[in-house]
Amino acid sequence: MSEHRCPALLVSAPASGQGKTSVTAALARWHRRQGRKVSVFKTGPDFLDPTVLARASGGAVYQLDLWMGGEEDVRERLHRAAAEADLLLIEGVMGLFDGSLSSADLAVRLGIPVLAVIDGSAMAQTFGAVAFGLAHYRAGLRVYGVTANRVGSDYHAQLLADSLPPDLTWLGALPRAAELALPERHLGLVAAGEQDDIDMRLDALADAWGAHARDVLPAPVGFPATHRSVFMPLLKGKRIAIAQDAAFCFLYPANLDLLRDAGAELIFFSPVAGDALPACDAVWLPGGYPELHLAALARNTRLRDALHAHVDAELPLLAECGGMLYVLDALTDRDGVTYPMAGLLQGQAAMQSRLCALGMQSVTLPEGSLRGHTFHYAQAQITRSPVALTVNPDKGPSREGVYRHHRMTASFMHLYFPSNADAAMRLFLP
Repeated sequence: MSEHRCPALLVSAPASGQGKTSVTAALARWHRRQGRKVSVFKTGPDFLDPTVLARASGGAVYQLDLWMGGEEDVRERLHRAAAEADLLLIEGVMGLFDGSLSSADLAVRLGIPVLAVIDGSAMAQTFGAVAFGLAHYRAGLRVYGVTANRVGSDYHAQLLADSLPPDLTWLGALPRAAELALPERHLGLVAAGEQDDIDMRLDALADAWGAHARDVLPAPVGFPATHRSVFMPLLKGKRIAIAQDAAFCFLYPANLDLLRDAGAELIFFSPVAGDALPACDAVWLPGGYPELHLAALARNTRLRDALHAHVDAELPLLAECGGMLYVLDALTDRDGVTYPMAGLLQGQAAMQSRLCALGMQSVTLPEGSLRGHTFHYAQAQITRSPVALTVNPDKGPSREGVYRHHRMTASFMHLYFPSNADAAMRLFLP
């Protein structure tokens, strides 16, 4: 297996909220318009930004995370993408140097140049100082260029460009404009599938980028071949029913790929639309926004009854975060209105106005150890004692209980299946 070479950029910033997703989406859509195949990745455990980036690029967006997936997983995905793409774009997480395994760590370890995005809306010449700091804070990090977001005018953009030291390249700016903003809510960006005007916004971002874009790609980066992990297809012939709609939408493409590679047939259904449970050997209720669709979920009594029969038959069910909220007895929305849920796990939860948990997580279950993350605004009171508690590798305060009833596994933790393929497969076996 040979090395593949492909131009690549890691899009990062001094902090969250600077406009990394907007710039990455603008780049992806603009280069796609030029006839290039663009493969986009997201650093960190994010479900929402990738939906926008997938729409912009026209392809699935996979996670790259040195802790959650491991370096071999990261290198394998980049090697495969570089064989087919004309440009690789990786959106970073938080600020460039934030976290124990930061976006800068990824860039240095893999030799990928950085495109620094800085919100210039409230600064002028200080822009150059911030850019200089990002470029020179860490030895071995290469900043390819700098772009400004939310500039007020051409004159403002010129002030920012003129402030850069000679060794940093100005790559242009995106203006501050309502039509370029990507809508948000309590967990982050609104998923692309819920935005009727998403293509109009992405085209506007690409138009704004194209006003100054130079049709020049960064120098190719070499991505060596890796030893691809091989696992036994333990799920051969198994039918896994997966909830997928506006209430249950947090699905890593890598998790779905792993289940398919393990031999499973995936059947998708919509609890919000009133679908019954398909004939299946296992069920997966992923995270999402059940709190925004409580009336529809409460009405779907056919599904509730079928899930009870499924669990009572000691067949596997995995309920993650929003999925766990759904399997409780009741869930209260932010307005204080309580709705009955599936009643598979004794307890109830209520949505809060403030974030309740955030951070990477690992957990050891009878099936093996898995990694993932937690991020939610719900507070739950669950009667059953947990069979395990998750651990935050950064020693943060967030620890989640994992609950079992027969072969049902429920937790606020979102699992990243490639962190332990064997353990992930066994969650879907009787």
